[in-house]
Amino acid sequence: MKPSIIHLYPEQFNEKEKVLVESAPFRVCTFKYPSGVLAVRLQSDLGELVMLPFQGQQIWKASMLGRDLTMQTIFDQPYPTREFLSTFGGFMLHCGATAIGSPGPLDHHAVHGELPNAPYETAQIILGQDENGAYLGLTGTYRHQMNFNYNYIAQPTVKLYAGSSILHISMDITNQRATPLPFMYMSHINFRPVDNARLHYSAPCDPAHIKVRASVPGHMLVKPGYREFIERLRTHPEEHLVLKPELNFDPEVVFYLYYLADEAGWTYALHQHPDGSSDLVQQRLDQLNHGVCWISRMPDQQAIGLEPATAEVDGFTLEKEKGNLRLLEQNQVFHCDIKTGVLTAPETEKVLSKIEKLILHQNK
Repeated sequence: MKPSIIHLYPEQFNEKEKVLVESAPFRVCTFKYPSGVLAVRLQSDLGELVMLPFQGQQIWKASMLGRDLTMQTIFDQPYPTREFLSTFGGFMLHCGATAIGSPGPLDHHAVHGELPNAPYETAQIILGQDENGAYLGLTGTYRHQMNFNYNYIAQPTVKLYAGSSILHISMDITNQRATPLPFMYMSHINFRPVDNARLHYSAPCDPAHIKVRASVPGHMLVKPGYREFIERLRTHPEEHLVLKPELNFDPEVVFYLYYLADEAGWTYALHQHPDGSSDLVQQRLDQLNHGVCWISRMPDQQAIGLEPATAEVDGFTLEKEKGNLRLLEQNQVFHCDIKTGVLTAPETEKVLSKIEKLILHQNK
C-alpha cells in the first residue's frame, strides 16, 4: 500500500510552530529554531520525535512513554553547520558514507563523514500502513558528489507506529558512479544514561566479544586514572555493565561489540533502567555486522550510545586495514534496518530471556 506523501519546502517553516497535518493518532508540526535550523515535530499516541529534515535528517530529540531519551549535550538547539562537533547532541545521526569515526593521522575526512549534517535536497512526510501497522514518518534524499571521487544518493526513512514505543530506521545508499564506492555506515544513537542502569547485549561478556578501544582521539584530553581504567576494561569488560556514577567515562569510553543474532537475524542491546524498563537498539547482522557502545559521563554531557555499524570507528585508514571497508558497485544499493525505542519492564524481561538463551546456546 503506497503511503500518502507531503513534500516539505523551506518556506513552510517559521519561528512560530504550526500544525502541518493531523490524522489521529498522528500529528506533524513545523518550526524553525532561533539558529535558523528547520525542524519537524512528529507525534504519535506513545511518543514524539523532533527531526531536522534538511540537515542530516537526524533525530534531534526523541521521547517515548513520557521519557526523554536524548543524550544531555552542551547545545540547547541544533546549529546550521556541517561540522559534527559544532552541533553534536541529537538522539540519532546517520554517519558515513565515505568514512566513519575520528580521522587518524593519515586521514582527511571529517569526524563521522559527510552524512551527519548533510544538506538534503528533498524531504517528505509519509503516512501509511505496512506489516507493522499504521505509521508516520520522514524521508528524503541527499546527493553526495565530488568530481573524480563520489556520486551517491542517500535516502533514510524513520517511522513512528501507532500504539508502539519502538521506531524503525532504515537507510538506502546507492552508488551512481561507474567506479566502486569505498563505503562505511553507522547509526549514531545516543540515549541519556541513568545512574545504576545496567547494559545487556546479545553477546557474551568476555574480552573476545566486548573489546574496549584503547586509543584516544587527538581532540580529547583525559583525566588522571583514565588510561588505567581503560586498561582494566580490556580484561574485565563486565566492569562497565552497571553505570555507577563514579566510573570514569570522561571524556568517553568506546566498546566494540561482537553480537549474536536470533533466528530472524536481529541482535539486542538494552540500557535497563532501575525501574525495569529499558532503552532498546536492534540491528541485523547481515546488514550491519559491527556494534559500537559509546559512553560519556561529564558534567555537561551524558550519553550512552548503542550504534549499529558496518565498521569500527578508528577512521578510514585503520578501518580499511582491518578489512572493514566495503565497496559498492555502480547502481548497487546498501540497505539497513534498525529498531530503537523503549520497552516496558515486562517486555524487557522477554528480551533478556532471549539474550540468555542465545548466549547459553553459544557456550554449548
